[in-house]
Amino acid sequence: MKKVSYTETIYPAAFIAEHGLVFCKYCSYERIAGGVSCRDFAAYRCYEETMQPLLARKNMKTRAPRNRTLTCTAEEIATLYANTLQLSHTATVEAVSDRVIHQDFWDAWPFLPRSFVDLLILDPPYNLTKNFNGRVFRAQEAESYTSWFESILLAVMPLLRPRASVYVCSDWRTSTLVFPVLDRHLRVRNRITWEREKGRGAKANWKNNSEDIWFCTRGDDYTFNVDAVKLKRKVIAPYRHEDGKPKDWDESANGYYRLTHPSNLWSDITIPFWSMPENTDHPTQKPEKLIAKLVLASSLPGDLVFDPFLGSGTTAVVATKLGRRFCGIEMDKEYCCWALKRLQAAKSDTSIQGYSDGVFWERNTLSEQKTSPAKPANGETMDLFNV
Repeated sequence: MKKVSYTETIYPAAFIAEHGLVFCKYCSYERIAGGVSCRDFAAYRCYEETMQPLLARKNMKTRAPRNRTLTCTAEEIATLYANTLQLSHTATVEAVSDRVIHQDFWDAWPFLPRSFVDLLILDPPYNLTKNFNGRVFRAQEAESYTSWFESILLAVMPLLRPRASVYVCSDWRTSTLVFPVLDRHLRVRNRITWEREKGRGAKANWKNNSEDIWFCTRGDDYTFNVDAVKLKRKVIAPYRHEDGKPKDWDESANGYYRLTHPSNLWSDITIPFWSMPENTDHPTQKPEKLIAKLVLASSLPGDLVFDPFLGSGTTAVVATKLGRRFCGIEMDKEYCCWALKRLQAAKSDTSIQGYSDGVFWERNTLSEQKTSPAKPANGETMDLFNV
């Protein structure tokens, strides 16, 4: 399998040519030759060498007193990082279950067990230039990005079980590149489009406030729990039968509601922001509610959910809260620690914003929801670090 890297320097080519570059064995970045440390350049962040300088820079960012964005102190990173996993030989399913793997995907991939994934959440960098905590993924020509994405998909295919489902996240532009690849190797079932209520308006174009999720399966035999992902909506016109009983809706003290079947157009998703405890500084963090829909629809309690681009850990956290196992790979050390800190919090708080009493709710309905946290399906308390 050909290794295709997506890590690039943010320095211009002339700077690279003038100074020369060598590879840093600690942080996977190229760095300036001649003994210059990674710590001297913001783009080259090596945690083994620059822990204190990096955290000092981040701590300079002043946050409002009520800001609940999750961060990690130097002491927390040192403690949490001890619970990450690095693979150097073939691993068993038990060895990677409920673990955060701190490695480049291509370095971990040869050692992953085969046919162990029930649900794959694939949220790779879109074909946009984006800075991920110092690692810059740059927009590529369509052919180049398609080739890179296909190499990832071909690598994960042997990891899937025969009944596995796959969800692939993308923006509108990237969707045109990933669909043909998915269609060649999987059975594409649907395209979900979800509304991002954040974003600035455009002066010469339509405001871009939606993203896509491609729903695929490996075969024709797959899991889909439609009753687990129904949306509770307020009834505007509460029609009744002749005997006065509600017609396909329920009457409650808080109003009239109907449970509706899930569609492929989602307008009930809230992007994490500063007042939400799930919020981090990850630039492309997905909401827990969004991932919860995928997990509940396409997996069963005890199934294993795999995310090879784990980021700040949303997939792992949601899987844990909903009684599934997880395995996640993330190449950034700080993101790994954010994920582990969130997983610790999930042991005592299994709630998912927008999901309560076994159903999903529309936005801005918190006061109408019951405070029923999501429970692991087996009823047990999950001990994250007893692995």
